[in-house]
This record gives sequence, structure tokens and C-alpha cells, in this order.
Amino acid sequence: MNEELVKIDDLGLSEEELFSHYDNNEIESEKITAPRYSYWRSVFRVFFKKKINIIILGLLLLVIVFSYIYPILVSYEQWGNLRNYESWHLTPGEAYRVLGFNLHTLLGTYGAGESIWDSVWYGARTSISLAFLCALINMVIGVLIGAIWGFSKKVDIIMTEVYNVIANVPYLLIVMVFVRILSPSFITLVFALTITGWLGIAYFIRTQVIIIRDREYNLASRCLGTPIFRIATKNILPFMTSVIVTLAAAEIPSYISYEVFLSYIGLGLSANETSLGKLIEAANGAMNQFPWEFWSPVAIASIIAVVLYVAGQNLGDASDPRTHM
Repeated sequence: MNEELVKIDDLGLSEEELFSHYDNNEIESEKITAPRYSYWRSVFRVFFKKKINIIILGLLLLVIVFSYIYPILVSYEQWGNLRNYESWHLTPGEAYRVLGFNLHTLLGTYGAGESIWDSVWYGARTSISLAFLCALINMVIGVLIGAIWGFSKKVDIIMTEVYNVIANVPYLLIVMVFVRILSPSFITLVFALTITGWLGIAYFIRTQVIIIRDREYNLASRCLGTPIFRIATKNILPFMTSVIVTLAAAEIPSYISYEVFLSYIGLGLSANETSLGKLIEAANGAMNQFPWEFWSPVAIASIIAVVLYVAGQNLGDASDPRTHM
């Protein structure tokens, strides 16, 4: 194999162009040249890659707008048509004819001329607020206690006995007892749903923590004297982000279901508070005669629960780093 040698002088390059000084900087030598990675940017990239998620988010945005912004922008007189007996128990078509075509008459009217459309969204605001508040309280307490529960053997002995006692009592029974003892109100219902609601979440997190607590990096942290709380919050919980998001996705719609059921049996909010459950309970007696009054809040409650669940589940899937490849 013949190879021709080329002289440096024949290249026509100066000495500065051929050779450059390399600074042996220890800090710079530790840097790795790689594409920049942002966890949450990758999460949203995977999430928005599916068109169904964009549709679900659009529906969720509409629900939030009509539940929180619409009642502020539109003045609603609940008993404004009370003396107009012609406005009582109207179907959507009859409401258009008697009261005119507008948003207030979109779903018809109740027995005292109240707009079903307005009542449903006023009730949805209460139900959604209750669901998010209960989920936030239970998730924060459950995740933190569950992380420590799974990492500390002393805490595990105590909390396992507490769980064995409370978990065998039906959750709804505990909630109904507290609502009965205390006067029905929004705060009472939040208290009843969160007094033991975090325990099941804590037990689930405890099981997940036990699976990963004895990995090498956690053992190294314990040998170096890192407190258990710091190991749990810094080493373990970030690793479980997708699990926590998926769990929260199931929790939020469940509290809407609890509120609807409890209000339906008369154990929910006070008489002067409106929610989807109370609207369903009020229309239950006349369901056969005026079915649109019953099925309108049922449909809205179902849509809200499904949208929140699907959006949360898909976000939980996108939170799994294995989907970022």
C-alpha cells in the first residue's frame, strides 16, 4: 500500500492555524458534552405528542372557565323567575320560547324557574373545589408519611397497626359519621374526607418506597449519615413522580363522586350551598316527570370526572422517564 507523505509546509497554513494552546482546566475537563435535558420539558413534549391529550385539555379548560369564570361574569338570580309560573319546569325548547334564546335557557329550568345551566356550573365550582382541596391535603400528607413509613422500621411498626385498624372500617362510613356529628358544610365535608383519606395513599407509597429504599445510592446516603426525611424527599420521592401523578389522577375524580353520593343521600353540604350532588338530589324525586332536570347535572358531573381522570392518567404516563426515549 503506497502512501504519499505530505510536508506541513506544502499545506500553506500558518503555525497558529496548525497548532493551538490547550488550557488544562480541571473544571472544564469535568463537563460532558451532551444535549441539554429538562425533565418537565420532556414530560410535556410526550404529553402533547398525542392529539387526544390536546382535546382533553381543551375540554378541561372549558370546564374550568364555565365553573369559575362564567359565574363571575354572568349575574345569576336564582329566584328571579319565582313569580313567573310559566317559567317553571321548562324543557330547553319551551325555555327558548318563553324566556328567549340565551345561555340561561340552554338546558331548561327547574321547579322555581331557576336556570339549569347556571345552577349546574355554580354547583360544579363547589364540587371541583372540594375535590381539588381534598386531593391536595390527602396527597401531601399521604406521600410524606408514606415515604417515611416505608423507610423507617420504627414508624412502620406503629403505622401498620394503625392501618390494620382503620382500613377495616369502610371509608364512607367514617365520612358519614363525621358529617352527622358535625354540622353539614363545605369545611365539614373536607375534614371528613381527609381525616383518614390520606391513610390509603400513605400505605401505597410505603409499598413503593420499600421496593427502592435499599438501592445502592440510598444505602450510601444512610452510611454518610443523611437523615431519613432528606433521603425520602430527595432520593426516593422524585424517583416516584409518575406514580404520584397517576395516583393523584385517580384521587381527584373520586372526591367528586363522594360529594355527589353524600349530597344525594342528604349528608353533603348545608342547605344554602349548591353542588352537583345537591342538584341531583333535588331533582331525584321528579326524575320521571322532568328527566332533563336530573340528567343535566349527572351528565356534567360525569364529564368532569372523566376529563380529570383521563388528563391525569395521560400526564402520569408522560411523567414516566421511560417514555422520553
